[in-house]
Amino acid sequence: MASTRTETDSLGPREVPADAYYGIQTLRAVENFPVSGLIGSPHLRRAYALVKLSCARANVGLGALDARRGKAIEQAAEELAAGRFADQFVVDVFQAGAGTSYHMNVNEVLANRALEILGEPRGHYESVSPNDHVNLGQSTNDTFPTSAQVATLLALRELVPAVRILADSFRAKGREFAANPKAGRTHLKDAMPVSLGAEFSAYATALEHLLELLPPVEHGLGEVPLGGSAVGSGINTISGFRSKSVQELAGLSGLPITVARDPFEAMQSRWPLGAASAWLRSLAQELVRIANDLRLLSSGPATGFDEIRLPEIQPGSSIMPGKVNPSAAECLDQVAFHVIGADLATSLAIQAGQLEINVMMPLAAYEVLFSAQILTNYLPVFARTCVDGIQSNAPAMERYLLESTALATILTPRFGYPKVAELIHESARTGTPVRTLLVERGLLRPDEVESLLGKAALLALTKPVP
Repeated sequence: MASTRTETDSLGPREVPADAYYGIQTLRAVENFPVSGLIGSPHLRRAYALVKLSCARANVGLGALDARRGKAIEQAAEELAAGRFADQFVVDVFQAGAGTSYHMNVNEVLANRALEILGEPRGHYESVSPNDHVNLGQSTNDTFPTSAQVATLLALRELVPAVRILADSFRAKGREFAANPKAGRTHLKDAMPVSLGAEFSAYATALEHLLELLPPVEHGLGEVPLGGSAVGSGINTISGFRSKSVQELAGLSGLPITVARDPFEAMQSRWPLGAASAWLRSLAQELVRIANDLRLLSSGPATGFDEIRLPEIQPGSSIMPGKVNPSAAECLDQVAFHVIGADLATSLAIQAGQLEINVMMPLAAYEVLFSAQILTNYLPVFARTCVDGIQSNAPAMERYLLESTALATILTPRFGYPKVAELIHESARTGTPVRTLLVERGLLRPDEVESLLGKAALLALTKPVP
């Protein structure tokens, strides 16, 4: 049995591995762009399969494609959508502009599988052509951005539950730590009391707020340019193809997908991917802030805050016995840093489009989908290995709180700002607690100091004023 088959394109013949479902244009792309070894997201493969399935059904239904070829292409696309042929997608993420190489990888795999279904040899493109049949009425111009947006919607649908898991973990800790008063800090200096529970509940609220900002992003992604063919005009499409193919895609994907209100704008601008990337960046920024708070609050134990204890998930040093690091929070930082960097790459790709099409789509699609994937993968792990097991160190929090000169702020309505400031400076200079100075100076009785600055009074102060 021959190890190769001969295929010919407009540049001439080439030998393609006989058992490959991809074809000559994919082979050229692999040879031309051996850059990173990275390949497109599984979400992009699935989305492209759904796009091709939708187009095949639309073309058959409208009479542009005969049922025999159409049904074979549909079956091939259904198999691809179900996860088959992943090893046949070999084009590097960094490739020729617009995604033509990846698009032809899809077309060739589907064409050769359709040929196989029809009992014909792979590469016999007179019967089922990657261009004339699988790609009928389509272009990279409209199918790649459509697939990228559908893939991003699919990825976000997986990410949302992961964010909710983490938010729920913080919310549970907020309830658990509600009765733990502690010194608040602003500018990393002592400030008015809060509760550890309020800090953790605020982390949950931040994540919940971000989820509330997502629907408009999803709405933008759902408006797709499919059916615009080249540049948006719908050239070489049969009448009704645009609406029919998008209707099919919405039904197959279960996503709120609609026809682009302006097909020319939908070709030129990739702002929906930019909006998704910006949302991911905002999520990542909050995650960095939260992770670094946890690292700071758990620092020490002897030389740091040591107000919380993170779960010990692995030894922290190759040379210092017994040292345990905030490893999960460090990993979350690195994941989030990558997402923030990916947003910059996406931003550059989106602004780099010229006139009727953005040729930097492959990079933008990869960065958005990879960012969503690593967040989806790690946020539930972080909730389980870190947040769920956090313990409070109540003695340390109480000590810091009762020694904090910031508590003197409570006395301002009674003694005035200048007098209280004088007490704070004297306390800092002499090392005598403000509580002691109040009694020594005859400003308050011990029981009055306790009623104003005791633990019960301070816990009451951690509740927000109505």
